[in-house]
Amino acid sequence: MCVIHPGETGFCCARGVSAESSGDNTKRTVPVVFSLSYGKLTSIALDPIEKKPLHHFHQGSVILSVGSFGCNLKCPWCQNHNISMAGEGDVQTHEVTPETLAVIAEQYVPEGNIGVAFTYNEPLINFEYVRDTSKILKEKGLKSVLVTNGYANPVYFDELLPFVDAMNIDLKGIDDDLYKQIGGDLETVTRNIRSAAGRCHLEITCLLINGVNDSLREMEELTDFVASVSSEIPLHISRFFPRNKFKDKTPTSIESMKQFEEIARRKLKHVSLGNV
Repeated sequence: MCVIHPGETGFCCARGVSAESSGDNTKRTVPVVFSLSYGKLTSIALDPIEKKPLHHFHQGSVILSVGSFGCNLKCPWCQNHNISMAGEGDVQTHEVTPETLAVIAEQYVPEGNIGVAFTYNEPLINFEYVRDTSKILKEKGLKSVLVTNGYANPVYFDELLPFVDAMNIDLKGIDDDLYKQIGGDLETVTRNIRSAAGRCHLEITCLLINGVNDSLREMEELTDFVASVSSEIPLHISRFFPRNKFKDKTPTSIESMKQFEEIARRKLKHVSLGNV
């Protein structure tokens, strides 16, 4: 729902607006939002599927992982801020069409590749590219994976679901004030988590940060929410290390990690600790 004026770039750094003819035999123009990042990749690597992290989806396989630039949230702790908070002119990109990316993915099948993971920056802001590539991957029998914050207009989120095989959604916390501080809202994310559950393989990650989302109340409420969707959803509790604007913070304590794990295991069947 970002409002962008002609000549401006959106909050995500990956959307622009052009003035195009209205097409009604008048001289009127209408603003049209377009993608600045379509087919422009900043990163590409062959990763273990467990690194996404997806621990219950084609275990032991690898997946071609790609990223672009920009993000629709501004997390001061972001570990990929060099691309997620960058615009088109801030980073080096390589143009790769959906067709070419699908062919590259296919070439790595003999090495155990199962498809493409859209990751590193926020893939949902590059909706058209993810959609177009995922359609081709499906035709080739390859998998499409999103590593995402889950924050997107539900209309477009739901349009992607038939073409996506798995997601890991980063749930920042269970506090709407926290989401407002980084430019989003909790309701949209929880709604999309519910929508994805049962329609593709879903795992959830929570990066535990001292003094941000690590109170016992928040741990319990986050666990309750995930369990209300399904106790079968794997939850990854990830340890924070100083990054970006949070360089002065201390790493998450192992004690907090274990407390969260104990709470989560009361209601969830698959809980794991990451970055420990």
